[in-house]
Formats: sequence, C-alpha cells, structure tokens
Amino acid sequence: MKKFGGSFAVTALVTAMSVSGIAQAGVTDKDIMQDQMTVEDVVSNGMGPRGQRYSPLDMINADTVQDMRPVWAFSFGGEKQRGQESQPMVKDGVMYVTASYSRVFAVDTKTGDELWEYNARLPDGIMPCCDVINRGVALYGDLVIFGTLDAKLVALDAKTGKVKWKKKVADYKEGYSITAAPQVVNGKIITGVSGGEFGIVGKVEAYDATTGKILWTRPTVEGHMGYIWKDGKKVENGISGGKAGQTWPGDLWKSGGAATWLGGTYDPDTNSLFIGTGNPAPWNSHMRPGDNLFSSSRLAIDPDTGKIKWHFQTTPHDGWDYDGVNELISFDYKADGKTVKAAATADRNGFMYVLNRTNGDYIRGFPFVDEITWAKGLDKNGRPIYDEAFRPGNPTVTEDGKKGSSVRAVPAFLGGKNWMPMAYSQDTELFYVPSNEWAMDIWNEPTAYKKGAAYLGAGFTISPMNDSHIGVLKAMDPKTGKEVWRYQNYAPLWGGVLATAGNLVFIGTPEGYLKGFDAKTGELKYQFNTGSGIVGSPITWKQDGEQFLSVLSGWGGAVPLWGGEVAKRVKHLNQGGSVWTFKLPKS
Repeated sequence: MKKFGGSFAVTALVTAMSVSGIAQAGVTDKDIMQDQMTVEDVVSNGMGPRGQRYSPLDMINADTVQDMRPVWAFSFGGEKQRGQESQPMVKDGVMYVTASYSRVFAVDTKTGDELWEYNARLPDGIMPCCDVINRGVALYGDLVIFGTLDAKLVALDAKTGKVKWKKKVADYKEGYSITAAPQVVNGKIITGVSGGEFGIVGKVEAYDATTGKILWTRPTVEGHMGYIWKDGKKVENGISGGKAGQTWPGDLWKSGGAATWLGGTYDPDTNSLFIGTGNPAPWNSHMRPGDNLFSSSRLAIDPDTGKIKWHFQTTPHDGWDYDGVNELISFDYKADGKTVKAAATADRNGFMYVLNRTNGDYIRGFPFVDEITWAKGLDKNGRPIYDEAFRPGNPTVTEDGKKGSSVRAVPAFLGGKNWMPMAYSQDTELFYVPSNEWAMDIWNEPTAYKKGAAYLGAGFTISPMNDSHIGVLKAMDPKTGKEVWRYQNYAPLWGGVLATAGNLVFIGTPEGYLKGFDAKTGELKYQFNTGSGIVGSPITWKQDGEQFLSVLSGWGGAVPLWGGEVAKRVKHLNQGGSVWTFKLPKS
C-alpha cells in the first residue's frame, strides 16, 4: 500500500505526471450531463447529474465478479485517519478524491501513484457536527473544486493542485461548514452549507465555476430573502422566499437551521436543482409551533436564478431531527401506458416518497424500515399523520421546567437512511436503499440561541433494535412500495451504493468489506475486506478496455460520535484512510 505524507499546503508532483504520460483535457458541461453513459470517466457526484449511481458497464457481472481482485491501494497517510466519505472522480487517467480534514489528492489510475496533494489550512475553531469528513470534488474545465470545513470553496488546478481561486461561503465561527461535494450546472458551481446544530441559516448558492464570482444566493429558511448579482451589484430576489414569521413564531426564523448539507442532484428535463434541507433549529419543537418552512424539505430550485419552483416537506414541525436532506433521484416509469417523470427519496423519518418531479406533487409514500412510531402513516398529500404520544414533551409544563417527558421514537435521529446515497438500476427498476434499524429515547430541554454554540434543546440516547443487525440494504420497488430483497448487516450501513448493468449492487460495510450482490435476488456474490470500515461511495469506469471499481476505506462519520449504545457495538473498528481499486484479471 502506497503512503504519502506531506506537511505543505500543496505537493505538486509534476515530474510524476509527465512520467506517467497522462494528457489531461478539461471537463465540459456536456461531459457532466452525459456522465452516466460515458463509461471512460466519472465527472459528477452520483455518476450522472440525476444521481442514480448506475453504470452501464457489465464486464464485471454476477458471473465474473468472484474473480475481481485489488490492483492498487493508495493511502492518504499522516495522522488524519478519520471518516472517509468521499466519492472519487476519474478523468483522463487521474483520480481526484477528497479525504478527512479538507484534503484533496490526485492519483494515477494505472499505478496508484500520487500526482499531487492539497491540504487546506484549517483554523482551530472549526465546528463540524458529524466528523471531519468531505464527500468529494466537482470537476469543471481544468479545475478541481471542493468545499472545506471552514466553509470555503477552493478551486485547484487539475494538473498541479495549486489554488486558482478561493471564496468564503459563510463564517465558520457561527457554526457553518461545508462537507458535501459541489454540483456543476451550466458552468455554475452549486453549494450548500452545514451547521444545523448551531442555529445557522441554510442556503444554496451559485458561483461562476471559472472565476468564483457569486451569481445568486437562496436562503432556505422562510423569511430570509434571496439575491442575485447583476453587473457586480446585489439585487433582491425574494420570489418564493416566504414572509418572516409566516410558519415560524417570533424571531426564531432568524436562526432557523434548514442546512443544505448534502448537496443535491440535477434534472436536465425540468432544469431543476433538487436540494434537501435539514432540521429546523432548535430541536425542541415546542419553541417553534408551525410547519417551519423550508426545513426538512425537498426543494426544486431554478439553477439560473435561485428561485424555488416547488417544495415538498417530509416532516413539518420536525421534533426528532429527521432532516430532509437525503438525495432526490430522478427516474421515469410507465403507468397506464404513459411515462411518469418521477423522483424518489428515502427520508430519515423512515418513509420513502415518490414525487412528480415537474411540480412536486405527491404520488405515493411507504415505509422502508421495519418500524415507525412517530407517525401513523401519510395522508393523501404525503403529509405525516402524527402520533403526538411520540413527540418529545414540552419542558415548560414540567414542575422544574428543565426536562420534558421522554419518548421512544423510531427511527432514531440518525435516520432510517442518513446521507449515504442509494442507487437506482435502469435494468431492474429498483432502488437499492442503505437503511438502519435503530431507536432513540429523546426529550426536550430549554435552550437559547448563541452564535457559534450548539443549539439543540434536546437530549437523546440511541440503541439497536435487533441483536443480529442494524444495517439493512433493501431493494425497493418505487411503483408498488414493496421490498424485493434485503441484506442484513451487524453494524450500521453508512456508505453509498453502486448499481451496474452487470446485475450487481455494491456497498461497503463498517466491518471493512466491499460486498457485491445479485441485483435481482440479493445473493451475495463477492466480498473483500479493506482493513477499515467503508463509509464512502463506490464508482466504476472503463480504462484500457477493462472495467475498474474503486471505493474509499476509512471508518468514521456520525455513528461513532453520536451513536450511543450503537457506538459501543462498533467501537473496536479501526480508523483508516485509503482508496482501493479493483478489476478482473486479464484473460
């Protein structure tokens, strides 16, 4: 295994690049839009703007995968072996991948040799909620662009790793950070922000990918106005922004949360960015009666102006930290002889939703976890039918006013599915959903907003629901809501899924295994232990006539930090930091 340290901000190994003979070409808007079907590269997060994470490659298939072998492994090195949640990108024989603590590496895909390394100089006061992770870069032209834990966008030269431009997106001292991979849409870099546990105000912003100049900003808490920049001037663009206090009491909208911390997807058919928003702040829902728009929602945003076209709120008046950030994936299906332009999402609240992606209308919803206590079901519009007995109690009605009544809520706040992206197979027409079965005891407490301080107003403990498993990979039919097959895993599943035309589905486990399953039956076809837990998202591409597959290995993320009794179950797992690359032997 190759290991490269480096204490400098950039280590540019130009000599190595010239020796390797790699000729680099710029990434275009067309490359990104066609990414799903151009198998020689991976130039978008989600392996296509819709985020289906499906590849038409089939050299590695259910019959041949048993012969797949690792060909190289690259170590991120140093002492920064924390959660590695990145999805790699591949272009012209170079892999671009982020690592913990806001690092970026360029790696030769033939040899696994490092070409260059960039380390962001992070200040001491960063406040990441859920580990020092990063989920990947964006590629555009000759730039490699990513977000940092101190809430900056940084554009690097793809050949050297040197900084081309850098922009401050938000103030890390207020609790903001960036962990998601940015999107590129028509020359614009689209980014969200993290920090919902600190009373920040979520937002989506667009920057010129070449220059870094801001183009528009769209806050995601109702009452805050959006802006566009014309001729260098800031112009109010409050369309669909809502009115202050309309679904929020008093001034709580000023620190309302709704962080856009997972990035999003893009649908070329409707020219819509699909962005999820996080929990309202604080967690104590008794302090903020109302739906608290646009928290815990999916938003369709015009990428040219930042206008909100439509919204669908999965958990109005969220009192369990169920968020709404999970990816909304576009897909088409036939019903009554007609094509339905749909989009699906598996929410932290335990329900999976199928929406009309042209207008946000609710088509159907159904549980994808084994138990849900907080709601009795969904009404005809997809709004949850609350069981108020399972809402954490109001501390102000107790004798001492310090702690409200505790409830057992299922799923736990880490979600029936958290950030880890699901995949959609165009062959089976199934979604492959990495889910978890866990419960929490949760109660409310008094709290007040203070800039840069935790703003929860709640306490909790998380516990497994089964002795045999927490994680469950499920094949779900979006047309019927039925589970087709499942694979149960002892530890939680916290990494992304990849589906291929080879009738395979790949996912990694905290126990360190890369596992491959028959996409139709769920039969385990392959496994290989990488030495540390996998919480990244696998990719596949074609190079020199062969199919390659890569995944990051490095245990971490939110589970060991927030997981309570669950964290005890996985405390023996080793941290790491590496990329493993596999292929079939040459015949």
